[in-house]
Order: sequence, then structure tokens, then C-alpha cells
Amino acid sequence: MTDYLYLRDSYLQTFSAAVAEHDARQNGVLLDRTAFFPGGGGQQPDRGWLRTDSAEFIVKTARRGGLHIIDGELPPIGATVQAELDWQRRYQIMRTHSAMHILCGVIWRDYQASVTGGNMAVLSARMDFEFERLSPDTVSEIEDKINEEVAKSLPIKIDILPREEAFQIPDLIRTKINLLPPGIKEVRTVEIVGLDLQADGGTHVANTSEVGSIKISKYKSKGGINKRLYVEIGD
Repeated sequence: MTDYLYLRDSYLQTFSAAVAEHDARQNGVLLDRTAFFPGGGGQQPDRGWLRTDSAEFIVKTARRGGLHIIDGELPPIGATVQAELDWQRRYQIMRTHSAMHILCGVIWRDYQASVTGGNMAVLSARMDFEFERLSPDTVSEIEDKINEEVAKSLPIKIDILPREEAFQIPDLIRTKINLLPPGIKEVRTVEIVGLDLQADGGTHVANTSEVGSIKISKYKSKGGINKRLYVEIGD
């Protein structure tokens, strides 16, 4: 079993780990512990490096189950590696993910619109909501409101709760469909204090002030009551 360090500390940039197994088909290694996020919930997987005393290995991407896909030769099973994330990229993704929670929190608070889908890149994202109508004035209003939440410097807190306790929280699941399998016994929550509280497994900044400016670059209808907002993150 891999220990997923990123679940507890989104700011961990380097760590040591042991190579537990090889996956020859995917040219990857399984580590006994990792801070590499494997992708999921619309967030992209991490990249970075593994190093031994004599070699450096490029991690092209991380995948679920503690698997790290390597470019080229694999470090040997049993080796201790020093791992390093591509931190500039990871931090930009963290800012983007937190921006999406600010957007979701504002739209739920002020418009009671559920999320129907979304995806994130590096400093850009899209998110779909159930809006019957969406006008340029409403979009401008939403953009002003989300940047107000950035300026408030709200703390962002991570917690891990027993499933039964977590599901006592109203509106914990913001997506239209509950994506948490019944077998999950603990639920990780991300709280933007005073604005938003959701179940979430991704990485986030510690304060909304770290996000930077949020621009809604365009919007469009996806049919019916589905409306898509495109977002870009600035300094």
C-alpha cells in the first residue's frame, strides 16, 4: 500500500521513498510513499524526478496506485529514491484548483446552481453549471464576486472525516452525481472558511490570496440548462 503524502500536505515538494515494484508494461515504478498527485477530479497528474546516488529518472506522469511512469530506464526495485515534484507546475495547478472551488462556492451560495462537469489545465479551467439563463451581466457579476473572495484572504483547510460524519454536512457533494463509492470509509474535505466546504481529493493552496486574479474568459450553453464557464488564472 502506498502512503499518499499529498492528501495531508499539498506543499510537500521533496520526499524519500522506496521502489516497491516495477510495471514493465507501462514503464513505471510503484513507490511505497508519494507526494505525486495521480490525476482525478479534473486535476492533472504531477510530473517531476526521482534520484539515486548515481542516476536521475524523469517522472513523465503519476497514476493511481502509487505508479510513476518513467522516461527511460527504471530505478531498481528496493532502491531508495529522492523524489522532487515539478513544483512550479504543481503550484500553478493548486492555484487553479482552489480558484475552481471559489467559483463553485460563490455560484452555489448566490445562485444555487449545481456543478455538472469540469476540467482543469495549468492556470486555466472550465466548469459547467445548471443555469437556466446566463447573461453577460451575470457573468461579470460572478467574476467580481469570486475576486472579492480572493481578496478576503480566506484560509483553506483540509480534513479527513469518517464517512458517516462527513455526510452529515449539508451540500458536501456539489456535483450533480455523487462520485464517492460506497466502500470509501473516510472522506477528505476541503473548506474555504466562510465560503465553501466540499468533498475533494486534490491539492490546494492554503489561502485564497495565493490564487491570484480570476478571469472568466468566455461562457457558452452546452444545451438545456447546462452553461459552461471558462476561467483563466493571473498573477
